[in-house]
Amino acid sequence: MSEGAIFSGWDVLDASHKALRVAVGGVPAEAWHLPTPCEGWNVAQVFQHAVGDQIGFAAALTGEPGPGFDPFDPSGEMEGVYPSAFLEDGLARAARAWAEVDRNAAEVATPVPPHRMSPWSGSAACGLDAAVHAWDIALATGRPSPLTPELARPLLRVAREIVEPLRSYGAFAAALAPERGDDDMAVLLRYLGRDPRWSTS
Repeated sequence: MSEGAIFSGWDVLDASHKALRVAVGGVPAEAWHLPTPCEGWNVAQVFQHAVGDQIGFAAALTGEPGPGFDPFDPSGEMEGVYPSAFLEDGLARAARAWAEVDRNAAEVATPVPPHRMSPWSGSAACGLDAAVHAWDIALATGRPSPLTPELARPLLRVAREIVEPLRSYGAFAAALAPERGDDDMAVLLRYLGRDPRWSTS
């Protein structure tokens, strides 16, 4: 974790936040315009969306204001933006909010359907967004995936809880058929409509 990083206490979410930090930290200054596995979005747009979603999860839990922009219509404008500060603000908001959640609560509020989930599922859903967009950013910039099969395993569990309703909103593409030899990461990515072999070439 980066110095001063705030931990949520939820293992899947903290590992997903770490993955996003690694991916964003590896983006060269000239790479924000590059295309990503999120069709129609460049690296800057995926980055802005990912940070906005973390703020959205925090807002659902705490009632604080959500992001000051539409995460589903990111501008891609990076002039005057300090990526590390922008990222840490969003991750810190989410981590603080989840750190205050009662693990024994029946359910907590989330910004994604069904909008009420168990604490574990809600925290993992927040992590799913961070980790998968970390993969998007890393591949777009030619870096190794910070999403691992070990992390993908619990993320697939929560993905199967929330993704189908979100496809109708265009948040995820149609699932791709599994292939022989897929590891847990590839299974997750295909379920989310991503080709594990995606490349910029």
